[in-house]
Amino acid sequence: MNRFLPASLAALFLCAVAAQARITRIVIEQRESPAYRGHEFGEAGRYEWLRGHAFGELDPKDPLNAIITDIALAPKNARGMVEYSATFTLAKPVDLSKASGVLLYDVANRGRITLAASSVDAGGLADLFVRGHMVLSSGWQGDLTPHDGIETISVPVARNADGSSITGPVLVRFADMPRNTRTLPMMRGEGSAFRAPEPASLDTSKATLTRRASEGTAVIPIRSTDWAFADCSQKAFPGVADSGKICAKDAFDPGLLYELVYTAKDPLVLGIGFAATRDLNAFFRYAPRDEGGAQNPVADKISFALARGTSQSGNFLRSYTNLGFNQDEAGHRVWDGINPNIAVRQLAMNFRFASVGGAASLYEPGSDGVLWWSDYKDDVRHRPEGGLLDRCRASDTCPKIFETFGSLEFWALRASPNLVGTAADHDIPIPANVRRYYFPGVTHGGGRGGFSATAPAAPAACELPANPNPSSDTMRALTVALIDWVAKGTPPPPSQYPRLDRAELTLPTQAALGSPLIPGVPLPDGLINPLYDYDFGRGFRYNDVSGAISLEPPVIKQVLPSLVVKVDADGNETTGVASTLHQAPLGTYLGWNVIAQGFFKGRECGLNGAFIPFAKTKAQRLASGDPRPSLEERYGSHDGYVAVVKRATERLVRDRFLLPADAARLLAEAQASDVLSTPSN
Repeated sequence: MNRFLPASLAALFLCAVAAQARITRIVIEQRESPAYRGHEFGEAGRYEWLRGHAFGELDPKDPLNAIITDIALAPKNARGMVEYSATFTLAKPVDLSKASGVLLYDVANRGRITLAASSVDAGGLADLFVRGHMVLSSGWQGDLTPHDGIETISVPVARNADGSSITGPVLVRFADMPRNTRTLPMMRGEGSAFRAPEPASLDTSKATLTRRASEGTAVIPIRSTDWAFADCSQKAFPGVADSGKICAKDAFDPGLLYELVYTAKDPLVLGIGFAATRDLNAFFRYAPRDEGGAQNPVADKISFALARGTSQSGNFLRSYTNLGFNQDEAGHRVWDGINPNIAVRQLAMNFRFASVGGAASLYEPGSDGVLWWSDYKDDVRHRPEGGLLDRCRASDTCPKIFETFGSLEFWALRASPNLVGTAADHDIPIPANVRRYYFPGVTHGGGRGGFSATAPAAPAACELPANPNPSSDTMRALTVALIDWVAKGTPPPPSQYPRLDRAELTLPTQAALGSPLIPGVPLPDGLINPLYDYDFGRGFRYNDVSGAISLEPPVIKQVLPSLVVKVDADGNETTGVASTLHQAPLGTYLGWNVIAQGFFKGRECGLNGAFIPFAKTKAQRLASGDPRPSLEERYGSHDGYVAVVKRATERLVRDRFLLPADAARLLAEAQASDVLSTPSN
């Protein structure tokens, strides 16, 4: 039986909204029962795994859908509706009477999600399954190429009313290519992993290719006759015409940065991904069956629905909420709670020729709209007052929100304006339905954890060792707290995050931070990802990160101030929900790293933090010139270190930031560690 809501009351909701859940057909193509090798998840028992396609349609005239860029220009069926189809994966107890009544939507990140990839190993989902929760994922990113193990969605191409192609400018950047390379694929987004839109013409005189020696230096155009939209890997220049590649008459220089601006055609209506996610979740929560009569496999079993997303998928949740998609077509709330994790921007998806897989690189939109949960007037950028919750407040469909992020999000992803605005002169308050938890000293998504006195290897392309400081233990506890807040009304732990009125934020320089000068370690000066005020042209709707870009690259009107979290004499941040390892530090845990070589050498190294270990003994510290006390000076012995770990875990469990089982595991790991260990240990 549903643990939280009587079946009779749930049935009333089902009847009320069945006709409005615009999923027209659900097709289950794969059912594995039991899944996860038949493992028993506590009282919930065995789980089964359903995978298939959801087919839906949208009324482009409905105000809830009209906010989708170009939906009015998408092809329509005989009923005047815009169609799409998306993959989905659902994990639920085989015996639905043992289900908790909670559905958690796990937002896919660039299509990737454990739930979609495997029905063999539950991994981190086991924490949810033992509590009887159902977990759903689906496709929403329309520019992904379908293949096994990812969630995808098929969305239409927008065209002019006369059937002709819609066109617009697109920018693609190229750097750090191998030597003697003459052909480059036109890819963009994180890791340059996503194919750029197709050119409207292969005539290079209608495009611009430039080069420069470094960021900020003179931009030099390359003659249109010295490059081609082509592949020269098998044939001499100008090669074989190819709309997805460019070829240079002479090899590309890996020491230079190249930028291509061209006119693209046939934009996908990518914003449909928001509405498709809304309608799929509304269907599973409320509808008894699809329009063809196929049964909803979890009908009458969902009392509460939540969503969580990490990084790109967390940005999805922020924009989804901002654009009003948490209200379904019947006017009901879709999700009761959301957790955008390590997500401090809006998702760059609901505009023409969007690069959905981007990650806050130069010229990429995302930090241009409203970034704050409460209303804030962005006078610095001359934008109207607004907040991410404006639309859901108007419809009374706002979810309860946990916002979770860490140090790297300040340095690499521009978290500062979320807290203190674009003027960086005062704290923006958070509403009563929002809790904010900051993880000090962690990399993007947290490190691998463990208690080791030996520094890990540097991440690929980076100079400094990888940051092991974890956030996963805290996240497990917070997931429980969010669900309890939604389903049981249990107040969550108070927010913990850095504030300007407590002098916990400062400029991103060594002098302002007061961070230690450690021999051989770069200073943080100049490493923060700047917050630019862009001009993308008159067709771009900034607050909603929607519309159409007409200026590529955009004009940089000004650089806005960005703040970071203050540190102590060790260089470690002191504000927020510190992990056990952070409270029993083995070194300095940084939210930034530097690129080791190549065109961007010395710049911030992507989404990677760093770790600078403490010396083991005072003698070693003095010999190296390290100003930070050694492990021996701090803890005295292995047992002394374990005692600090024990106190830290006890505090975190007391404050509900650590589950008791994780506390016991961490203490055992510390006891077995090599920190100040001797043969007797």
